[in-house]
Amino acid sequence: MSDDKDYLKKVLSDAFTESLIRFSVIAFLVIVCWWAFAPFLPILLWALVLAIALYPVRQYFESKFGWTSKRSSIVIAILGVFLLGTPSVMVSNSIATKTFEVYEGYNEGTLIVPPPKASVEEWPLIGEDAYKAWSEASRNLPLFVKKRQPQLKDLANGIIESASGMAKSVFLLIGAIIIAGIMLAWAEPGSSSIRRIFVSFSDEKKGPELHELTTATIRQVAVGIIGIAFLTSVIFGIVVALAGVPAAALFTLAALIFAIMQLPVTIIAIVAVALLWSGNDSSTIHNVIFSVFIIAASLVDNFLKPMILGRGLDVPMPVVLIGAIGGMMSGGILGMFIGAAFLAAGYQVFMKWVDTESEQAAETIEQQVSKEKES
Repeated sequence: MSDDKDYLKKVLSDAFTESLIRFSVIAFLVIVCWWAFAPFLPILLWALVLAIALYPVRQYFESKFGWTSKRSSIVIAILGVFLLGTPSVMVSNSIATKTFEVYEGYNEGTLIVPPPKASVEEWPLIGEDAYKAWSEASRNLPLFVKKRQPQLKDLANGIIESASGMAKSVFLLIGAIIIAGIMLAWAEPGSSSIRRIFVSFSDEKKGPELHELTTATIRQVAVGIIGIAFLTSVIFGIVVALAGVPAAALFTLAALIFAIMQLPVTIIAIVAVALLWSGNDSSTIHNVIFSVFIIAASLVDNFLKPMILGRGLDVPMPVVLIGAIGGMMSGGILGMFIGAAFLAAGYQVFMKWVDTESEQAAETIEQQVSKEKES
């Protein structure tokens, strides 16, 4: 009897040791794979979102022009890089030129800060301080810079870090567009592989449904929220630039962030209008006309959202907002896009799973009740 117990202990010990070794090897492989893959994760996720969103465009090119999938994908990638790269280079060149002009003007003593209007003092919260600092800078700029050198240095460092982060995000986005073009060229094999993954985690019936639900949700969020936000920010930025408001590029970026986070872009528009009226060079008619245009441009998303989000899937806005904020905190601007898309998809898949399990549980209870009644 004791020999049987010793043998059983030995078998269990060997089994535990073997399982522990297997688990350790698998964990080591997972950690090494994650270590090698992690640097590419943001750009690949963003490329996946773009590929899912642009797949209908590829189908349109194929049906309209009779192109192959590879040719359509190449054209989409080239157009995406051109449409994104051209304005990015123009904005970067404009910011760099203005920066060098200000720096050279300050060194040569020709830089002049115009005095503020009296209306600046009436701005809420910051009016008095802004008017006082602005007036001091307009009277004696070198003395103003000397007195506030530490604060201005911190401000300059923050601006440089923000600019470098924006440049990095733009380059990542351009790279993601190129990778998305490659994914589009191999969309069908990739889609079947992902479908098999869903089937392996669920079953042959639920897997395809969850795959289609995830794809549709990501496409709707990418087009209906991110696409609308991008279009709103572009229109808003063009109007602000034509109005002559300073820092039009920064206003465009702020409008993009607000639109994706589902916050009213009108808040940014009010600040832009205030800066427009604080200038001294424009006429009253000019300011009135462009004030109306700026406010109208900030409301573009309010007209487009019902038309696009009103169809198809119902993505709760709080989920998109949490995904956008969390993604931005974790991965910057690109993280905001990715977080909104994938959290919405995860929410939809989770709720689909809950509904399916609830229906199965209800059917099981009904079958038990019917059996009890028959007996």
